[in-house]
Amino acid sequence: MLNYEYPPLGGGAAPVTAALARHLVEAGDEVDVITMQFGDLPRTEEDGKLRIFRVPAWRRSRVVCSTFEMFSFLVPAYYQAYRLHRQRPFDLIHAHFMMPTSPIGVLLAAQQHLPLVVTIHGSDVPGYNPDRFKLSHRLLRPVWRWLTTHVDAIISPSHYLAELLQLSSNVPVEVIPNGFEAAAVPAVERRQQLLIVSRLFPRKGVHYFLDALVGLSLDGWEVVVAGDGPARPALEAQARALKLPVRFTGFIQGPALAELYASSAIFVCPSLRENFPVVLLEAMSAGCAIIAHQTSGIPEVVGDAGILTPPADVEALRAALRTLMADKAAQQRYSVAAARRAKQFLWPAILAAHRTLYGRVIQRAQIQRAQTRLSPR
Repeated sequence: MLNYEYPPLGGGAAPVTAALARHLVEAGDEVDVITMQFGDLPRTEEDGKLRIFRVPAWRRSRVVCSTFEMFSFLVPAYYQAYRLHRQRPFDLIHAHFMMPTSPIGVLLAAQQHLPLVVTIHGSDVPGYNPDRFKLSHRLLRPVWRWLTTHVDAIISPSHYLAELLQLSSNVPVEVIPNGFEAAAVPAVERRQQLLIVSRLFPRKGVHYFLDALVGLSLDGWEVVVAGDGPARPALEAQARALKLPVRFTGFIQGPALAELYASSAIFVCPSLRENFPVVLLEAMSAGCAIIAHQTSGIPEVVGDAGILTPPADVEALRAALRTLMADKAAQQRYSVAAARRAKQFLWPAILAAHRTLYGRVIQRAQIQRAQTRLSPR
């Protein structure tokens, strides 16, 4: 399994990769993960049949990774994968992100006659991220398109992202949602608290949320923005300028994050682009009432278990906040509906879909190798 980001690095794709690896091991598979070294993280970790290898690469931030830093991962990761395959041959390669990670898989798969599966996650698809990688996608489009035709299967967590990829490359895509681990909800009092959990980039739309708070009565309400990223200084300045009582926690995870979900009445996702946001599932499972933008993959997660507003429409977002903040009965209805819907994405079904696809791809590769051996020279 290849991903340049793996916990504690990165955003949504990193914990999804880690959870998939762990569940595969629990199902009896052996998994080697190759990822990026950072700071004083251990170079290798081993937990039963799960082994994690971190290879040298240039990286300055735990939260964000530049295009150059991503590509610094490729050569060390390829040689690590090659060595591991020679020591203990792989049956299949699963790369996360078409760029920058799949080139490692394409090269190794071609050399060693291995099947290759790639999961796309969002920013690796042209047109998904308006803030970052636009120039990279333009320059690398021919390479990107070639890569999409040299893998055995492509997985997208959402129909939205699958259709976006197919606008640039007419290839088949399997839709398998991101799996979700339902954690125990801490026994804390749910209070009048508005919560956002996000990496802080412009496309995450937190600035729309702050604008929407203007004119609302926040008496008795707490406002918490959990997360970090390059937009944080501007967002803090915006909150000060608007005289909004917003608490920015910085990066947060584990029990502290679980307690934030459990104590918040309303969770807001004002993002302009999301593939299949796990933070939404976490908030839904914890019983938060949901307000989110009706865009990209968000409706596929929320369904009718929350209030969806047009993207970048501050007035609509303000109206939804005003209505839900004033109606405790509605908060409770959406809380119950959100927790119920989140159960659809629990890991057992998602793991089974992955293993079924793996089996099909491996079987197809075995047939192709047999036909190659039997074909006349």
